[in-house]
Amino acid sequence: MTTAREIMNAGVQCIKEDQSLLDAARMMRDLNVGSLPICGRDDKLHGIITDRDIVVRCVAEGRSCEEMKAGEMSGHLHWVNADDDISHVLRQMEENQIRRMPVIEEHRLVGMVSEADIARHLTEDQIAEFVERVYAR
Repeated sequence: MTTAREIMNAGVQCIKEDQSLLDAARMMRDLNVGSLPICGRDDKLHGIITDRDIVVRCVAEGRSCEEMKAGEMSGHLHWVNADDDISHVLRQMEENQIRRMPVIEEHRLVGMVSEADIARHLTEDQIAEFVERVYAR
């Protein structure tokens, strides 16, 4: 059984909920990523912010990236546990059309599973089915 822990990227960095979207955009640029987990003062996962969120929910609405805080992007959150089987991770990503899934252990963020991580552990048919389900809507 392959678990989320075995396929996840453990080198995940959080943006703090009280940091600006400008800080988030710069972190994404510097880390060469398209999303960041949002962590609270309690050091727990509060959400995820994507580069698209910044554009659609801030820039396109004429808001200031310097004034808007990452915590304002927190919303409904999905995650898996570190010891969950890859099939559970895949189902959660498909059912919720999520491209990046946070991995939690003892209420703390320990990693992130991306589409690329999933693809490295699936057959070509499974990859095709995953892509169809995640991108279909």
